[in-house]
Amino acid sequence: MKQQFMEALMQDSLSGVTHIPKSDLHSHAGRGGNIRYVAQWAKATIDPPPERFASLGGMGDWFAAHVKCHCPGLDGYLIRVQASFVQAAEDGIGVFALNFGLDEIRALGGVEPFVQTISGLHSRFAPETVFLPELALDRGCDPDGVKDFFEEALACGWFCSVDICGNELAQPAGRFKSLYRLARSYGMVLRAHTGEFGTADDVLEAVEELGLDEVHHGIAAAQSSFVMRRLADEGIRLHVCPTSNIMLGRAESYAGHPIRQLYDAGVPVTINTDDLLIFDQTVSQEYLNLYRSGLMTAEELNAIREEGLKV
Repeated sequence: MKQQFMEALMQDSLSGVTHIPKSDLHSHAGRGGNIRYVAQWAKATIDPPPERFASLGGMGDWFAAHVKCHCPGLDGYLIRVQASFVQAAEDGIGVFALNFGLDEIRALGGVEPFVQTISGLHSRFAPETVFLPELALDRGCDPDGVKDFFEEALACGWFCSVDICGNELAQPAGRFKSLYRLARSYGMVLRAHTGEFGTADDVLEAVEELGLDEVHHGIAAAQSSFVMRRLADEGIRLHVCPTSNIMLGRAESYAGHPIRQLYDAGVPVTINTDDLLIFDQTVSQEYLNLYRSGLMTAEELNAIREEGLKV
């Protein structure tokens, strides 16, 4: 596969890259599908996103006004999750981590009906893809207030990892320490969104306070050789989303993306979509974007591809 993947990059072949197994380990349920798939279902025209968003809030507003309005409610949510699995299968995603919040579980009637419904979509639309469901907490939530429901979800044995997402500056990562200890006791992989809008120190604090195995984004770590060395030494993987970072103003371009510094420092990294229904770039396109920019070689990108397939 290595040679085929490298040749596809060098030949600028999107179809060639698409057919090689890859991972997507940072994708949010309900926002992980293809815009054109959702538009066809909704019988609507969805305009492409702008080149840049002014903020996370602006991104959310655009999504609500241009995508979610065409597929609202529970049925709309389920078609967007379905689109995520369809997209994973079409893009050669061999390992797929999809992120679900507590409110999404409640909306489907609780843990058991939620698991049955989402498992059914996986079996129907991406049966060949290894599916690693992730349980997400909102960074602004009350950790004590969600503890019982959080543990109920963990106890079902379906989720593989946990995450904190949303506004990473809403409250200190340490507020979630007891919940992360609980998640560890259930054998979860521990992840958190950090270092997208914060600093390298924020990344290190989250890793230390929560005992993280992996980090969603984490690109601010590139600001500190000390933090990168700690991540490399401890094997903390960063699940990087290049187009998301560019469109939210966290990186200037593909050619200037901090994944270069992170990779050179020995930090394990993967390449992911984040919110495909918003950023409109598949994993295969993300690899091609980085190769075309001259930031990374085909061999380096293949090493990243292989890193993402390690389960």
